[in-house]
Amino acid sequence: MHRRRFLHASAAALAALASPPSLRAQLRPRILRLSGPWASVSFPLLWMAERAEFGSLAERIEFLPWRDPDELRLIALEGRADFIAMPSNVAATLYNRGLMLRLQCISAWGLLYLVSRRPSLDRLADLGDEELGVPFRGDMPEIVLTQLAAAQGVEARRELRLRYLASPLDAVQLLLSRRLDHALLAEPAVSMVLARSRSGIVSLFAPELYRTLDLQQAWADAGLGPARLPQAGIVAVGAAVDDGGLCAEFAQAHARALGECMAAPQDCGAIVARRSGRLDAAAVADSLGHSRLEAVNAAQARPELEAFLGRLLAHRPGLIGGRLPESGFYSG
Repeated sequence: MHRRRFLHASAAALAALASPPSLRAQLRPRILRLSGPWASVSFPLLWMAERAEFGSLAERIEFLPWRDPDELRLIALEGRADFIAMPSNVAATLYNRGLMLRLQCISAWGLLYLVSRRPSLDRLADLGDEELGVPFRGDMPEIVLTQLAAAQGVEARRELRLRYLASPLDAVQLLLSRRLDHALLAEPAVSMVLARSRSGIVSLFAPELYRTLDLQQAWADAGLGPARLPQAGIVAVGAAVDDGGLCAEFAQAHARALGECMAAPQDCGAIVARRSGRLDAAAVADSLGHSRLEAVNAAQARPELEAFLGRLLAHRPGLIGGRLPESGFYSG
């Protein structure tokens, strides 16, 4: 890809950046379509869609949530968004299967925790015969769990009693109703279930729940790498891939939005709660203190991402589409 596309995108980016602000404003798209899950990786996108100061990107910024990885893949394949927050392995898989996309940044470096009725847990094998709820079978939560379990000498699907769930909210309900003792969750679902178990009428019947295991720290303790994993980021899709000016402006705006979210967690919580209609503002605000969020551009994140994807490739090639993505996958 690719020299011609690269030269075209580079020229577009230089032209856009060289244009005066008034001209760039005239050239802005009417609608900028963003998409992501109801998880921490999407908070900056929701912030951008809500706040008027990001109006230089487009006349209107829309956010389309995806509920599960299957819906994510459909949104990407149908071109229903310009920029999408998605797990890094899904981005690699879609690229390797020929979808026109380019990774802009990795922004989620650690969101996964084991929530349990036990206050502490040293190893996954300590779960014994107790059920562990896992949302999104075969996708990022289980991928990290499987790799960590193997490093601890456990074959996850054979030796752990896994209960696959359609969504994190299913796990939240099962935990609160005492029908599940442990669940692997990403923020903000972790903070939400902990808050709900300790407040209001729910606290009268819900069990005492704990943030028992930080999977990122456990990853480091098992010798698999640093306590941060390139779990998810932002990709440009379709026509946005070749719009270098838009991608450059989006990258700056996204990094700014992420910084503003981290600096104003209560405001971020209010936006996410209002937009989602299902997440608690206070829990979202609290989740930011437990989310390893940093917008690292794709080129800089590439070494860490390739190390992570390489591990998945060796374990199960289909998790990333059979090979490491080539250079065209990474934005400059």
